[in-house]
Amino acid sequence: MPKAIVLGGYGLIGHACVRALSEAGFEVIGVGRSLRSARVAAPAAEWIIRDIPTITTEEWLVMLEGVDVVVNASGALQDGAKDDLEAIHVTALTRLADAAALLPVRVVQISAAGVTETASTAFLRTKAQGDGILSSRLENWVVLRPTLVLSHEAYGGTALLRAASALPLIQPRVLPNAQIQTVYVGDVADAVVASARGQIPSGTTADLTERESHSFPEVLAKVRKWQGWSDAVACPTIPARVVFALGKIADLFGHLGWRSPLRTTALVTLADGVCGDPHAWETAGGRSCRSLDETLALLPATRQERLFSRAYVALPLAIATLSIFWFLSGLITLIDPARAMSVLTDRVVASWLIVPTVFGGAVADVLLGVAILWRPLTRYAALGMLGLSSGYLIGSPFVATDLWADPLGPMVKVLPGMTLAGLVWLMMEER
Repeated sequence: MPKAIVLGGYGLIGHACVRALSEAGFEVIGVGRSLRSARVAAPAAEWIIRDIPTITTEEWLVMLEGVDVVVNASGALQDGAKDDLEAIHVTALTRLADAAALLPVRVVQISAAGVTETASTAFLRTKAQGDGILSSRLENWVVLRPTLVLSHEAYGGTALLRAASALPLIQPRVLPNAQIQTVYVGDVADAVVASARGQIPSGTTADLTERESHSFPEVLAKVRKWQGWSDAVACPTIPARVVFALGKIADLFGHLGWRSPLRTTALVTLADGVCGDPHAWETAGGRSCRSLDETLALLPATRQERLFSRAYVALPLAIATLSIFWFLSGLITLIDPARAMSVLTDRVVASWLIVPTVFGGAVADVLLGVAILWRPLTRYAALGMLGLSSGYLIGSPFVATDLWADPLGPMVKVLPGMTLAGLVWLMMEER
């Protein structure tokens, strides 16, 4: 049985490649840095849990022993808290190529349409460097360059398309001059299988894409119709400067661990156009890729699909609301602690408890409001909010029963805040 290693095997494309290669009769080993994501994606598969850029050439020589094909589906969109483009696209490929050059192994590289070493984004430039490293150091290689990949799974750009198309009543016109071509993830996986089987000549570099191109608003409109939403009441044009301002904000949150598809790399790439030429792939013997309409016809537009699309928009709003609420709640108390202390001094509370309770609660509020913005701590911060709110609710009948009857409902309003924190905790998912 032929053996294949898939780098980034639980990602959007990597996961599809793992399944397709397994179905094609390959023994498949996935490589990625998250054991949890690996087990969720393919629990029956064999996994090597490593941060790919840290794997040395010597380790690659051991890992590639007896392997026939390496599929590199790993990558990152932009530098951030978790990602280093130079490391994943260049350093890792250099070490892999140095090892693969000494072994009878084919490397199939999943790159991206439009890559050049003079491209407008670091993502495309470093991808081009990686492609060049493989083509210059190996004899047995294939580079596949998909355009915008559409999949059953929603992640990154595919999730953004779903969310933008699901906005109630409105359909914003964003980057109206951008031209987009798409490719079905199954076509990408089939191309990988064909390459792994040796059906595609070594030295092939080919775009994987449909033939037709579409404006970005046209793609959004088609996705909206596919999801089953009613036609938009209004289609306001969003100025490019506003879009890129949002991208700068998304970049900042990238350093807090959030891999937003709104980051400037994605926006610049979209503005430049995501297009390819299917000629080289078809000339190499590859099967033509499906059109956008054919792809959407293959994907199920279920109730779950629509709920996800709305939730994708609602989640960041919920996190922002909780962050502002808890941060300001604690900050206001720290600015005027005497007012907060009066709530306790006017009731039967031991005097030695008042100061630590007020200041401790205020500091905790501020820390939770900040922590929920940092991606690795978001779920823990939401749980902290639930715990602290529960403490307020449990303690209030013993300390300030009358607050439950206050016309402004200070205690009653804790309940919707807890519900929002609970929803954030439940909805946080990396993939």
